[in-house]
Amino acid sequence: MRLFFAICFTDEIKTKLETVSDALYQQSRRGRFVPVENLHLTLAFLGECDEVHATAAKAVLSSLEFMPFSISFDQTGCFKRKGGDTWWAGIYENPELLKLQAELSSRLIAVGFRLEDRAFTPHITLARDVKTGAKPWQIDSIDETVCSVDLMKSEVIDGRIAYIKLASRQSV
Repeated sequence: MRLFFAICFTDEIKTKLETVSDALYQQSRRGRFVPVENLHLTLAFLGECDEVHATAAKAVLSSLEFMPFSISFDQTGCFKRKGGDTWWAGIYENPELLKLQAELSSRLIAVGFRLEDRAFTPHITLARDVKTGAKPWQIDSIDETVCSVDLMKSEVIDGRIAYIKLASRQSV
């Protein structure tokens, strides 16, 4: 199974993010846009895991402690890619988020997980393989209080990617 840790959002936040995604869609010639129900912020990507690794990931999640904190999305941006860019909604610099992600990563590495080597860039992917003339823009701030971290499984159901929550850790 393909696993990752994420911050998932309320339907209200997803609807606001969908408005941003729709604005990009209107300016694009092509792209694979993330369905609104799949919008999330990835904290750590584990990749393909067996049941033993899934159990270890759940144990790491259950040991995680954090206080609720706020995050704000205030801009769009893109990662340049051959064949089409990956567009995202960006998070205003947030020390609590960075601390949570670093703690989670440290705990995962300590129990033997191998994580991506690139620096953590907090974002919510809106679309992949985008061809557009649009330039990144500021958006009206979308604010959310983070009260939980989820262990998610990515699965293809009826030809569509679905994210299924396997475990959740609430803030203290």
